[in-house]
Parts: sequence; structure tokens; C-alpha cells
Amino acid sequence: MTMNVPELAPTVDVGAELTLEEQQTTRRKRLTRRQLYVRRFLRNRGAVVGLVVLVLLVLFCVLGGFLTSWTYSDVDFTSLTVPPSADHWFGTNGAGNDTFAQSVHGLQRSLTIALIVSLLTTFIAAFVGCAAAYLRGNAEKAILGVIHFLLVVPSFLILALVSNRAGGDWRVLIIGLTVLGWMYNARVVWALATSLREREYVQAARFMGVGAMRIVLRHLIPNIGSLLIITFTLGVVATVLGETALSFIGFGVQIPDVSLGTMLADGSSTMSSAPWLFYFPAGLLTLLTTSMALIGDGLRDALDPTSRSGGRA
Repeated sequence: MTMNVPELAPTVDVGAELTLEEQQTTRRKRLTRRQLYVRRFLRNRGAVVGLVVLVLLVLFCVLGGFLTSWTYSDVDFTSLTVPPSADHWFGTNGAGNDTFAQSVHGLQRSLTIALIVSLLTTFIAAFVGCAAAYLRGNAEKAILGVIHFLLVVPSFLILALVSNRAGGDWRVLIIGLTVLGWMYNARVVWALATSLREREYVQAARFMGVGAMRIVLRHLIPNIGSLLIITFTLGVVATVLGETALSFIGFGVQIPDVSLGTMLADGSSTMSSAPWLFYFPAGLLTLLTTSMALIGDGLRDALDPTSRSGGRA
């Protein structure tokens, strides 16, 4: 007796039938939005270099104080304006302060001011700009009128006078830079939010009776997150340069406190006799601003779906 054995269907290698382009498309679909942004960012070599430099600068701020026995306020009366040596890696200034310790503290102070101010101004700009776009009518005109008025106010002069009157207190400088530094970004946010206020999800939330404050915080601001990230990053650069300029001319951070601006002001007068007092803080300032600018450029390309890095990801 013969038995009819059913023939087994041949196995098909689905992966082999897919073209290379289809396989790449399938992999892209599995990526989350965050993973896609990271891949786009990492494809930008300049941005990666900027991120590495920034991490090294942060480590220098955090760990630099443990690498030397001197603090920024210590005075070595036996070593006045001496060049870099084994005892003083970056040399000393005319008062006998260790330049390495002052560089660590100065970078800490400048970076702290820049991060706080950029974070506060970005939040204020996002809220005010989105609120003006959502409220419309007379409220929008009033808010824009205030913004345009503050944009023409001589903010640098006001900051110099206020900071000088406060004795160079870095906390007062943060307040001044924040109060007078959010208007331009708010204008940019308003221009973008005017298109978002007509979207379906905003109209639906309004018809459902959701309050204006909640719509601004829950629907408008999160949808301009990419712009705010770039604004924050580039705001750090602008704040560092502003604080350094104020401190350089004597209206920002003042002695006994130290920032990169005060060190540059001190070193500029001894360029011929003690150039290390200028070159070390100038190098740190250049590395900081350049790295943040590269990171901001990389974030802009990563978050922009039409960028070249986005297309290659």
C-alpha cells in the first residue's frame, strides 16, 4: 500500500527577495524619532567634534580644581608673573594668582552664566511668542509692541550700568542678561507660532474648551521644540560673548570673582611681557564658542527633515 506524502512547500527567503533599498527602508521604519535625530547628528563630523570639545571643557571645569593645589584666589608672593612651570602650569599673573586655577574658575563662571541665561531666555521667548500668536487681536499687538520697543532699547548700556552698580555680582548679571535678552527670539517664535495656531489640533482643543494657558504649554510650545533647542544652543554662544565683553571692559564680573572676560582684560595689558595671561583664557573662550556653534549647526541639520544629513540618515 502506497501512501501519498504531501509535498512540502519550498521555503522562501523573504529577505533575499527584498532589494537593498527596501531593506534600508524597513530599517528606517523601525527607528524612533530620537534615534533618527541621533543618527543625523552623528553624521555631521563638525557637530561631533564640537560635542567632544564641549565635553572636555565641562570635564575641565568639574575636575580641573582637583588637579592643582591652588585656588583662583590663592596668592603666591614668591611667583609674580612667572611663565608656565611645574608649580604653575599656566603661569601666574601680576598678583601671584595661579592662572590654571583661575582658568578653571573663570570657565565655570562664564559657562554657568551662559547656561542659566540661555535657558531662561529660551523659555520666556517660547511662552511670550506662543502666547502672542494664540491670543491674537489687541493682546497680540500689545505684546509685539512691547517686544519691538525693548528691541531698540540700548541693552548693552543698561547692563553695564546695572552690573557696575551691583559691584559685578554675577547673579545680578544673570538677571540683567535675561530681562534684556529674550525679545529677538520671542519675535522668531511668534512668527512660527502664527502658522501653528491654525492647525487642527489647536482648533480642536479650543472648541473643546481647553484654556489658553494649557494650549500654549501643551500644544504650541512642544511643536516648536526643534527651534527652541537650536535657540538655546546658540543662545549660550551669544551669552558667553556678551558676558565676556562686559567683563572685559570692567562692567561685568569683577574682582575678586573671575570669569574669562576679566582674565582677558588682565592679559590684554601684558601681551608683550606675559602673553600666557591672554592666550590661555582666549583659547578656552574660542573652544567654547566654536564647539557650541558647531553643535548648534549639527542640531539644526539633524532636526530639519530637508537637510542633507537627514536625507543620508
